[in-house]
Amino acid sequence: MEHTETLRALGLFDARVPRYTSYPTAAAFSPDTGASFQRHALEQLDPSEPVSVYMHIPFCERLCWFCACHTQGTKTLGPVESYIEALEAELEMVRAIIPNGLKMGRLHWGGGTPTILPPELIHRLSESIRRVFPPAQEFEFSVEIDPTMVDRAKIEALASEGMNRASIGIQDFDPEVQKAIGRLQPFETTRACVEDLRAAGIASLNTDLVYGLPHQSLARIEDTIEKVLTFTPDRVALFGYAHVPWVSKRQKLIDEAALPDDLSRYHLATRAGELFVAAGLTAIGIDHFARPDDTLTASLEAGRLRRNFQGYTTDTCSTLIGLGASSISRFSEGYVQNAPATAAYQQRIATGVFPSARGYQLSPEDQLRARAIEELMCRFAVDLDDLSQEFGTDAQKLLPCLTEMATRFAPFARLTGKRIAIAPEGRPLTRMIASVFDQHVPEGVRYSRAS
Repeated sequence: MEHTETLRALGLFDARVPRYTSYPTAAAFSPDTGASFQRHALEQLDPSEPVSVYMHIPFCERLCWFCACHTQGTKTLGPVESYIEALEAELEMVRAIIPNGLKMGRLHWGGGTPTILPPELIHRLSESIRRVFPPAQEFEFSVEIDPTMVDRAKIEALASEGMNRASIGIQDFDPEVQKAIGRLQPFETTRACVEDLRAAGIASLNTDLVYGLPHQSLARIEDTIEKVLTFTPDRVALFGYAHVPWVSKRQKLIDEAALPDDLSRYHLATRAGELFVAAGLTAIGIDHFARPDDTLTASLEAGRLRRNFQGYTTDTCSTLIGLGASSISRFSEGYVQNAPATAAYQQRIATGVFPSARGYQLSPEDQLRARAIEELMCRFAVDLDDLSQEFGTDAQKLLPCLTEMATRFAPFARLTGKRIAIAPEGRPLTRMIASVFDQHVPEGVRYSRAS
């Protein structure tokens, strides 16, 4: 805590900056880039290179107040079944134009709550995906799991379809915190879910936690982490709560007076990180932790760690194909996002057109800056001579950015030759330092807190 005042002076507790799971961020996307760009990018894919596939299931039986994802509530399966039909139609549209022989190296189901699907819809959707994207030899299938919306039959269905990594949403186990965010999830329910996943042979278990929630305290987050560690998770993601009620109206149900201030958020994150490292996990980037024998740790040590819309990953596929409402696809040439609203997405599918609503085409300089930001977020360092191997002499254009970083964020950002590195005690500033590379900050956009 001895560096707290220096971090404060550098603006950590005042700044709002992107999380940089992409560059540029979705705030820079434009409707000028859409279906025609998406079609061209899909047609030009190299069938020898596996792709990642992301499937968005936007439905929840309950809408947690803290969540800012594109979701909608439902108590019946009718809307879900109609949505699955739209997904199948989108898959067929994609299959009609991608090159023959294309395979998927990664598949991720996110939401919403993918485990709202009963076993029969799990099998049906999985079969539809595999008809278009056969799995590559080294295939990873991950699913976001809500322990209150899953049972043994659903887990067995997912396992039979190849799920080998599960990501369990926990947030916090304290009853008062759970009540304040509209997500009641008993520890016993979560433990039963973990036991069912392990019994089904799921080799990799992720747990997602959130700091900065209402009524959180050091004692409460310590108790939550103690409980989480009894699950022996392979990976842990520790995200800072982003209070953005102007984006997610349901967050207006959260009492802002009960939210910890920026300094308290910093202490919560710091203490949580200390506990995970003390338990033998390796710190990965700014907000992940993994067992020493996990592939995420191996990727970090080998210099292959990547960052995408799900956070830190071992996924090295250059293409991500997003399916479903609000999903974002990433191609070498840029990004494209499907219509966010479920109704708008389904309407576009029904008319036989690609559901993309907006996107962004990358310039060569965008690609350079994106790579530099990813290097900084993954390894806390950027070496322009290393970047020159990929981008040639253009990489040297970023030298003024490195000089600015070293000046603005001294003593934590240290410039040696053409290499900038962030000292361990300055890593809470990483997103702020990375923003120096960012040339796309639209006016009026309010990002999440840096702390």
